[in-house]
Amino acid sequence: MPDVTAPAQPAPAQPAPGLHPVYVIGGGPGGLAAAYALRAKGIRAVVLEKSDRVGASWRRHYDRLRLHTTRRASALPGLAIPRRFGRWVARDNVVRYLEKYAEHHRLEIVTGVEVTRVDRSPDGTGWLLHATGGRELTGAAVVVATGYNHTPYIPDWPGLTEYGGDFRHARDYRNPEPYAGRDVLVVGIGNTGAEIAVDLVEGGASRVRLAVRTAPHIFRRTTAGWPTQYNGILIRRLPVRLVDVLARPLARLSVPDLSAHGLPRPDTGLYSRQREGAVPVQDVGLIDAVRRGRVEIVAAVDSFEDGKVVLADGTRVGPDAVIAATGYVRALEGLVGHLDVLDERGRPVVHGGRTPGHAHGLFFTGFTNPISGMFRELAIDAEKIAKAVARTCGERVSGLPG
Repeated sequence: MPDVTAPAQPAPAQPAPGLHPVYVIGGGPGGLAAAYALRAKGIRAVVLEKSDRVGASWRRHYDRLRLHTTRRASALPGLAIPRRFGRWVARDNVVRYLEKYAEHHRLEIVTGVEVTRVDRSPDGTGWLLHATGGRELTGAAVVVATGYNHTPYIPDWPGLTEYGGDFRHARDYRNPEPYAGRDVLVVGIGNTGAEIAVDLVEGGASRVRLAVRTAPHIFRRTTAGWPTQYNGILIRRLPVRLVDVLARPLARLSVPDLSAHGLPRPDTGLYSRQREGAVPVQDVGLIDAVRRGRVEIVAAVDSFEDGKVVLADGTRVGPDAVIAATGYVRALEGLVGHLDVLDERGRPVVHGGRTPGHAHGLFFTGFTNPISGMFRELAIDAEKIAKAVARTCGERVSGLPG
């Protein structure tokens, strides 16, 4: 895949005294969208990306991944996703789109620079960024866009450190080829776990078990040609209880009862669960695989003991490999945790165009996973952030160079 992003370069020089750029931390879709929206308003935005290319997290995802949201409803502001990429855009094409986005909009991107801490500037009017190489950069405002899937999360299972079997987090899974003919236990039934389980079955694994702690809400990606994402867009501003009520009959009509196979219908509402961070599973083959017994649903993992995996119901299993699709943490504590801008779960207390009352000029994007679609919400957030920066920080930000 060609790399068309800007090559690594030294950190940019500071602009004229009293005027500073807006620094965007993270060169993923959220950071690139925010940088373009700021640039469109004549505001200089500098993207700081710790890897050597944009879209780093997307490059690490497993091979078969596609956006679960439609091409038309996933474009970032200012550039449509090419029609040739199809309705459900593949991972490699998402990366190509992000590369083209950065090139097309001539975004100012500095790669190989990791921001480790954000503080108020000494004069209290802006922000001081501490970065690798001893860099200290002053920004009129800061947009934190380090990503929802930042740091792999692995539960503190008893015995895991002594377990000698083949164990890895889902971030390190690429394709089913290494697992052909093997017995694999996938832990976690989010979208990643569900899709990896199906990928393994289709790729020739001899047995695939899926460990489930709490049965998820499952929806077809489309019903009679209508994408589930469109429902998410329609209901995103409705009251939580109303959405919970409306979602039940839709689920019963589109998804069969899998209780006999170990996946009962959830007893909590769709939107209530989503607000708690549990994203509904978009079906890309799991329903049929479970019904046919190709993916076996088993109890959650409780511990590891004597080379075996102990499940919550007391069953002991000995798979050839364990893949933990147990999610990610945002890992924002070291960066901004000291600023009192995170909740008890480590998530920003505000996002989009709003800033914490005591931290004006500090913005966050990409730390929610809405049912209306991540890319769509990133695009909306980008416009809101640019408007807020222009309104509240306009007299301190530097304009576009040249």
